Amino acid sequence: MKYQKLLSEFEAQLDTLESGNGDVLFKAEKGIVLVEKSIRKLQKQIAGKTFGCQADEIYFFKHVKPQIFSKLIYYVKLFNIESKRPRGKNPAQIKYLQYQIDKFQTFFNDNLEFYNYYRRGAMSLDERYFVRGNRDLRLPLESFHFLIDDQFSTCQDGTVATIMAYDMLIVYLRKEVDDLNNSLEPQKNTPMEKPSKLFWTGSKTDLIELLYALHASSSINSGTVDIKELASHFEHFYNVDLGNYYHTFIDIRSRKSSKTRFLDKLIEMLNQRMDSLDE
Repeated sequence: MKYQKLLSEFEAQLDTLESGNGDVLFKAEKGIVLVEKSIRKLQKQIAGKTFGCQADEIYFFKHVKPQIFSKLIYYVKLFNIESKRPRGKNPAQIKYLQYQIDKFQTFFNDNLEFYNYYRRGAMSLDERYFVRGNRDLRLPLESFHFLIDDQFSTCQDGTVATIMAYDMLIVYLRKEVDDLNNSLEPQKNTPMEKPSKLFWTGSKTDLIELLYALHASSSINSGTVDIKELASHFEHFYNVDLGNYYHTFIDIRSRKSSKTRFLDKLIEMLNQRMDSLDE
């Protein structure tokens, strides 16, 4: 279907927005406009049309539509949170941001049955959850009126989008809390390090995948080092700017095929090297 091209264009526009200048409220406003336009285009392509098979319909409402719709929920919530954020001292901001994180966690707890179904990649109830005509009218519609279209909505595609959006928001808010907490700590007097002569020439996404793998393995400082400190070390050591590595990690987690693409490649190449030496 044509939506694949629309999805690619949407992701490119979003990358341009996120990498550009402007504060968070500016980006949120621009993001809302961008996402709404994309959703309406997608709605025109899908509403009233039949899919080639039920599996295609399930894939669209379980994976494709939530990719775009989750960004709308994300930007709307982000704008509301940041526009009401206290401008006072750090402890007040930390308390406010932590309260927002707790609210998102409450949503997961309130929808625990479906949350666990989605998280473990289950498929047994997909026909009920992601085929049109089975909408659950008890679900909140977040006031996005175009969701009322029965030809563009299923029982749980909005819930999937909300889970994805809240994941992104929690990551964003935790980074803000970490930054505020770090600014409260006294700065250590560390000697200037010599610049590294090494350069990372692979993709930033690959390095971020490796970064999170090392952190998860507790192989550095017995797991006591935080992601921010580890990322700063990688950036200095390999002369690279990792950008918003928290957000990139969300993209890695949402991969449809192997989530550990780079690590799988490393294993394959190392095995090839060892096999060639054994010959």
